[in-house]
Amino acid sequence: MPGTDPAEAMRIVVGELPEFPYLPELPDRGPGADLTGRTAALLVDMPAEVTPRGWRLAERPGRDIARARSMLSADLDILEETLQARDGQQSSGPVKIQLCGPWTLAATLELTRTMDAALRDPGAVADLATSLAEGVAAHVADVAKRVPGARLVVQFDEPALAAVAAGEVPTASGISRLPAIEDDTLRERLAQVISATFGYTVVHCCAKRVPFWIIKEAGASAVSLDLSQLRRGEEDAVGEAAEAGMGLLLGAVPAVGDAADGTARDAARRVVRLWRQLGLPPEVGQVVITPGCGLAGATPSWARTALARCREAAAILPEMVNETEGDRR
Repeated sequence: MPGTDPAEAMRIVVGELPEFPYLPELPDRGPGADLTGRTAALLVDMPAEVTPRGWRLAERPGRDIARARSMLSADLDILEETLQARDGQQSSGPVKIQLCGPWTLAATLELTRTMDAALRDPGAVADLATSLAEGVAAHVADVAKRVPGARLVVQFDEPALAAVAAGEVPTASGISRLPAIEDDTLRERLAQVISATFGYTVVHCCAKRVPFWIIKEAGASAVSLDLSQLRRGEEDAVGEAAEAGMGLLLGAVPAVGDAADGTARDAARRVVRLWRQLGLPPEVGQVVITPGCGLAGATPSWARTALARCREAAAILPEMVNETEGDRR
């Protein structure tokens, strides 16, 4: 979400998405509130620090990681207080938290003594996945205690996953690219972290060429994607995921825009159109309508509008599906 006030962001989320609230990230607050830094705060025995280029692994914990942990703890306090104020003593229904996935983390964290991404070193990647899995398990347990009764949904953001799989992550110099990682290794490291949650998991990849097979085989419960990035020929992979029982979080509302950028009905229509292309019956698949990607780059006004449109589109989706089925008959 845009802005620097976590309490206000949480109130907006709960107000606009009462049936599916989530813990917002506010990267405008600076290092430690960003995707990499927030997740680095959870790593076990692998401290990190901020450099002029971003985050890197460090030899010992310092004030950067302490600040990241403090912000995350404060945000969780706000999540707990806001949901309790809404629901009483116990929250009910799904509540989503999100973290950086292991491959995007490896692509954005530098090694301790070089400017190379940890992705270059297989040993560092293995250590990161193990450390992250342990940290995620503790984090999920903490959140579960804070919101008893809620059904936790854990989302792993993997915007770099497609680039890692294709060998498109640049080296420190920017002159060349790091080698592509084999599919089996991609799947194993992702599965290691996903399995640590013991719950419903989502992998979000807003890039082109979403590696659906890797995400599915890693054991994710659902995949989240930006419909505007879906390339011709990839629709079948979406259909296969739905038929395999995976949930689909479909980015049908622009992440950045204004009030003139479509309507809730337009967003719902995009989902119905995809279903018709796939030839799937309405009862196949779990679908959640979302913004195409994170809203941190949006204006505060659009961020609120985008969330409202997701909710409105979801409400009219069954009606539109029924209309479509009636037209077919």
